[in-house]
Amino acid sequence: MRLTYFITQQDSGKKVEAILKYKLNLSGRLIKKLKYIDRILCNSSPVHVNHIVKDGDIIDVLIDVEEEETDIVPEDLPIFIIYEDDGLIVLDKQPGIVVHPTSYHLTGTIANALAYHFKIKGEKRKIRPVSRLDKDTTGIIVFAKNQYIQEQLIQQMASKIFVKEYIGIVSGIVPNKTGTIDLPIDRKPGSIMERHISPTGLRAVTHYEVIEYLNDATCLRFYLETGRTHQIRVHCKAIGHPLIGDTLYSDIPSDLISRQALHSSYVSFVHPVTQTRIQLSAPIPKDMKDLMEILRK
Repeated sequence: MRLTYFITQQDSGKKVEAILKYKLNLSGRLIKKLKYIDRILCNSSPVHVNHIVKDGDIIDVLIDVEEEETDIVPEDLPIFIIYEDDGLIVLDKQPGIVVHPTSYHLTGTIANALAYHFKIKGEKRKIRPVSRLDKDTTGIIVFAKNQYIQEQLIQQMASKIFVKEYIGIVSGIVPNKTGTIDLPIDRKPGSIMERHISPTGLRAVTHYEVIEYLNDATCLRFYLETGRTHQIRVHCKAIGHPLIGDTLYSDIPSDLISRQALHSSYVSFVHPVTQTRIQLSAPIPKDMKDLMEILRK
């Protein structure tokens, strides 16, 4: 992937490093990596970052440094691609699949499947998640194909340019058709996985709106202002309307669905290279559709 910047009279006299940082928004870490392998060019020739540019110069940055993922075993597993280009790949994650290998799940993960996908395409890439989903949450998950794209999209999340929406089905009738849950979340003492509401936790903000009222249940759309671990699940429990099927955060047993009824349905972000806004959606999966049909009766 190539980034190009045309030097104007206003830029004349500046160092290449300043152009990279303030015009192309490259991190110091990435600049350091690229300069040692001659991936920073001025008028088609490798150049030092202290080089002074002049009006009419053309700065090119060759981003795609080959980075083979050494600790993830490629596996021929099905993946459902929503969008892919030279800089990123977006998947529709299915239920029951872990995103990244852990000591408990070394294989059978999304990362293993992506490693295989890159391998058969002849691409040497690290697995670079931009967003993450719990094992039993379905829907959209975004991966960058290089460090630049990953850094840019993570910055967009921090600045609220990157938008994420979820659909969930909760127990009970939520009285207000719209609302905001602003409660801090922290790791629950004594637990590796579970989170809880705590005044010492990090600020967490979830906005919601009612999509449909069901039989002693409500289908909600969630808009995340922050991205804490298990945020929607913890917040739903906190307001007394836990997600149906959530065995970690709900005391209400359910045999209607084998997982928490939560789906990442929509993302929108500005593509770091083309600067166009990308909008992607993933349909509600069958198990949640079936659950809604049952709860309509």
